[in-house]
Amino acid sequence: EALRDRRSHVRRLRYSREEGLQGIEELQRALGLKKLPVVIEAFDISHISGTLAVGSMVSSEHGVPRPERYRRYRIRVSQGRDDTAMLGEVIGRRYRRLLSEGRPLPDLILVDGGAPQLAAARRVLNELGLQEMPVAGLAKRLEELYSENARRPVRLPSDSAGLHVIQWLRDEAHRFALNYHRALRSKKIRESILDEIPGIGQERKRRLLEFFGDIRSLAQADVEMIQRVPGFGAVLAAYLKRELARLMPGITAESTVTQGKSE
Repeated sequence: EALRDRRSHVRRLRYSREEGLQGIEELQRALGLKKLPVVIEAFDISHISGTLAVGSMVSSEHGVPRPERYRRYRIRVSQGRDDTAMLGEVIGRRYRRLLSEGRPLPDLILVDGGAPQLAAARRVLNELGLQEMPVAGLAKRLEELYSENARRPVRLPSDSAGLHVIQWLRDEAHRFALNYHRALRSKKIRESILDEIPGIGQERKRRLLEFFGDIRSLAQADVEMIQRVPGFGAVLAAYLKRELARLMPGITAESTVTQGKSE
């Protein structure tokens, strides 16, 4: 389903293969690349004050999106609000895996940001022995392109196909990371509802989520169904149902209409 959503988003783009090819040729010249950047991978980070931090990687080939290659990452090590450290972690995980599996590497890596983000990416790539891997950064404020081959940031014309390619990749990486962050945040909020019900400890919460899969399915279940969960008798199941109705009235009301039952 997630892949279908990504493909649907890509289909809405009005971006031809010819424009993509023109764009990567312009990028090769602007960045002084030895090789045409046929495959580009772009990275972004999303979080709120360091919580539920995630990263994303999106990819294009010949300037055209390849959504089946997209990847998303939960930040594991980096703490606080250090976006550059998080970026380094995600880039390291991506290419450490590609190297270990012997899979092809991209022709260009794009990061969201300027000199600090570029330096973070380069540091990790050097540690992996990828000193020759080209990296560029696109800073939002002036849409300047940072490159290791240029002493100053490069500004492509606003109608440049190359600028359009990297702007789209940068924005797509941001969209993909933000959507993942929002999904995790929404899941955390829903599941934390059980923590607000006295008497439903971690073990009972675990059993409920294992049985129903998610909070929405639990809220839509009737008392008899809840009793099928080990440790939930009639009294506890009825109590849980009342508490869920109080905390999630819209969901439980929906289940009443759907199932033709009332409490």
